[in-house]
Amino acid sequence: MTTIRQKRLAEMLFEELNSMISLEVSDPRLFGISVTAVEISPDLRYAKVYFIDESGLSIEESMAGLEHAESFFRRELAVRLSLRYVPELHFHEDRLEEHARRIDVLLDQIKEEAKKQNDEQN
Repeated sequence: MTTIRQKRLAEMLFEELNSMISLEVSDPRLFGISVTAVEISPDLRYAKVYFIDESGLSIEESMAGLEHAESFFRRELAVRLSLRYVPELHFHEDRLEEHARRIDVLLDQIKEEAKKQNDEQN
């Protein structure tokens, strides 16, 4: 169960990380990266940061860039959000869009098959 505090902190981290990545980071590996969600652990010590990469770089390069910038992110978050302790950031590729496209393709295939069967019966 997610507490209100977890939700608020996740929301603040989400907004600030997106802002930092799009406006302040000069690492070319981070161009085209957008944070899609942040989940905070119950003890507020760890944050899972989900992102999508539209730059065309490999996921390994993007992850390396994010991990390299983690100390910068944590330092800036501490200052901007006046946090005593900033959660440890763990970056994960968000595959939700990939799954959604796969589901769309499967649904289209089912519709086509149903249409063919319907046409064959008539």
